[in-house]
Amino acid sequence: MKALVLVSGGMDSVTALYDAAARHEVVGALGFDYGSKHNPRELPLGVWHASRLGIPHRTIHLPFINELFASDLLRSGGVIPDGHYEEATMKQTVVPFRNGIMLAIAAGYGESIGAEALVIAAHAGDHAIYPDCREGFMRAMGEAIAGGTYARLALLRPFIDWDKTRILRRGAELGIDYARTWSCYKGGDRQCGTCGTCVERREAFLRAGVPDPTDYAATPPLPGKPDAA
Repeated sequence: MKALVLVSGGMDSVTALYDAAARHEVVGALGFDYGSKHNPRELPLGVWHASRLGIPHRTIHLPFINELFASDLLRSGGVIPDGHYEEATMKQTVVPFRNGIMLAIAAGYGESIGAEALVIAAHAGDHAIYPDCREGFMRAMGEAIAGGTYARLALLRPFIDWDKTRILRRGAELGIDYARTWSCYKGGDRQCGTCGTCVERREAFLRAGVPDPTDYAATPPLPGKPDAA
């Protein structure tokens, strides 16, 4: 199947890129610069991995998101919170309908380059906080994309029931250099080690038993998972 992969440069999307390359004919990789604090750090890494695999990569700029949307993930927003990635405070980093917007654009681009499927790396660890990463949304979006394209593009979400630990183990099987991935939402010179996405990253390496090559600014004890409401 000819696939277009959404690739941010984070651990999950990079793993999805390599996984798709092992299973499909990947005809393109697509990144989005929408004004997040960490876009400048992660997007070049997505380009690097696509180039390593010989896959054409395009970055689409969406400045209106940073200008008009409310989210602390954006450069126009507030401070990125520290703590566990399932803490309620992480809702501050939700960019409203981000995946819906990106998938709609990817569908149009994918059909234009002859793709038969889109691949997105949404996973179970995102479900607690991000409504547009959950299977109900993905199923509905997949139906809309198939119904709205002559190619009847399929929306593949290979990691939708996986946690980050399982994704990391798959990436280790594929030989991915995770030193060339970026998770930290703060977007500094080094990955902070304390924000929700850094905590999730550190947990995944620990649980997977895979050496963590990441240069963190700090590695305090990992916070506990919050109790379910």
